[in-house]
Amino acid sequence: MATPELTADQITQVSGLLAQFIRNHREKYVARATTPISAQQKTVMSGFFTPAVLESTRLLVLQGERFPNPEFYPLLQGLGFKNLPDQSGMAAITLCDVVISHEPFSNSLLFHELVHAEQYRQLGIPRFSELYVRGFLQGGSYEAIPLEVNAYALEERFRRNPHQRFSVEAEVAKLIEAGKL
Repeated sequence: MATPELTADQITQVSGLLAQFIRNHREKYVARATTPISAQQKTVMSGFFTPAVLESTRLLVLQGERFPNPEFYPLLQGLGFKNLPDQSGMAAITLCDVVISHEPFSNSLLFHELVHAEQYRQLGIPRFSELYVRGFLQGGSYEAIPLEVNAYALEERFRRNPHQRFSVEAEVAKLIEAGKL
């Protein structure tokens, strides 16, 4: 199934809509995301993530509700998009420094979402949103978005050997510098 092509103006528009969605929903959930990363989780994640990311990120496990899809999905569906990622079916979603989950945080899930927190830290919401949209358009699916590919690859590296520390900050910076995100 081919991904519809968007004009440069449409890409800018959708990127802006995504950035606004992220900002709005971060604001909506931040007051409820009062759970800091636990001391045990910090011990597992330290050496991979900077203390700043581990201290500033807040967690929320939703109970009896699902995270919504963006309000602009009908616009994209009208343009012919058929394979938009269903947010309500995701294990978790990261909105800058707020991680919202539909299930308890395993170490692997938390690691993956903290990679996104680091991506946001280095890129900011507008650039993260633009790269997410462009990555989806170029790859044709959620699984091919370079920001997701990066998070899944680093998560897998962590899962293979959780005691072999590496700097997620440096790994993300290297890909940004190389233009691979």
